[in-house]
Amino acid sequence: MKTVCIQGLGFVGAAMAVAASRARDAENNPTYNVIGVDQNTDLGLDRVRALNSGQFPFSSSDQSLTSAAYQGHKAGNLSATIDDAIYSTADIIIVDIALDIPFQDEEPNLDLEGFKSAIQTIAQRVSPGALVLVETTVPPGTCENVVVPILHKELKERGLRRDDVYLAHSYERVMPGSDYLASITNFWRVYAGATEKSAQKCEDFLQTLIDVEAFPLTRLSSMTASESAKVLENTYRAVNIAFIDEWTKYAEVADIDLFEVINAIKIRPTHSNMMYPGLGVGGYCLTKDPAFTPAAVREFLEDDDLDFPFSRLALKTNQAMPQHAVLQLRQLLGGCISGKRVLVLGVSYREDIGDTRYSAVETFVKNLEQEGAVVTPYDPYVLFWPEMNLELPKQIPDPKEFDAIVISVRHENFIKFDFVNWLSDARPVILDAVDLLDAKVRAEIRARGIRMTSLGRGVSH
Repeated sequence: MKTVCIQGLGFVGAAMAVAASRARDAENNPTYNVIGVDQNTDLGLDRVRALNSGQFPFSSSDQSLTSAAYQGHKAGNLSATIDDAIYSTADIIIVDIALDIPFQDEEPNLDLEGFKSAIQTIAQRVSPGALVLVETTVPPGTCENVVVPILHKELKERGLRRDDVYLAHSYERVMPGSDYLASITNFWRVYAGATEKSAQKCEDFLQTLIDVEAFPLTRLSSMTASESAKVLENTYRAVNIAFIDEWTKYAEVADIDLFEVINAIKIRPTHSNMMYPGLGVGGYCLTKDPAFTPAAVREFLEDDDLDFPFSRLALKTNQAMPQHAVLQLRQLLGGCISGKRVLVLGVSYREDIGDTRYSAVETFVKNLEQEGAVVTPYDPYVLFWPEMNLELPKQIPDPKEFDAIVISVRHENFIKFDFVNWLSDARPVILDAVDLLDAKVRAEIRARGIRMTSLGRGVSH
């Protein structure tokens, strides 16, 4: 049985470890012994302990994922450790560590020291014949300009040849939520290798995890092309979202329903991926990835003339979107937020997960608090909000305790929730920031004399 090591047990690495542990050979025996590796920190140790007890380290609505984590533990081919020495036993090492990008005077800067250290740790231990597969979203050119030099330097110092280890890049498209596991096993993959043999090694591995009959693999000509594909993919989505922001504001002033308008447009296949109005952009990818290529151009290509105006504007626009929701809530409250008690329903960056990193709700809540609001967040997937250092209630609070309620995440729990009965005789104003309440519910709420509005809709909708 081959050994697969996953470097980094975050939202991507932990799921990738579970997915790899599910691979089976023709006799239905586990294909891989999968070992997740994380840092010797409180967070890393928590993740290691979770996997070693058969539990997925994060709250998830995907029962297939949590079940697979338990089955991998039970079968004995899914475990975790903080011991870097384990890399020497691996046939395949998958890099799934986080890579942030800091800003200085609104300019993105590449700070790759943590990433370089992680690659060096692997390079000092990796065995000849192993495949190192980078899944981390990185600035285009990182594999060629950063990973390759480190790998070759360390191999040389160990008396090994540069071709003794295979290197490839295949970016993750992991989507936490109800299809968390399927976003790995039943989804398209792009990949490329440092050499033809590296690319083939990568393809052979991915074929054991992914249903390639239904979701064929796409091999690109270089690792830089593969890196660029991920960054362009996420930048396109970020620009799409930012574009809708100005139409959201227009719809509210013009008293039209932008959701109705967009649905009419989306019937046309060429426009089927238009985005909808919302609170703002969150999550680990869309909030930073548009800055990767501008930074990489300066760092790797040393070109100060090439600019990315759409990418820059999208980042700026998306960062400002939560403030528009604050303005809408202020208007509902008669022009003043200070001292108002506000219940915020949902703090994660997207529906049906407990991931609060870079959540637009964090920006929204901070803006409310800056204006003097007393905010109580609630999320069925989050009991402790680390970015805010805040304990959240275990049950949805009584609406009578609040002046305003904001629906900020489209959790399935909220979609199924009976808001009308829950409100009873409470009369808070309501801001639906994520199109959760349908027209019938909105009408019933207003019939009770409750003032409410939705982002992207005029007052008559």
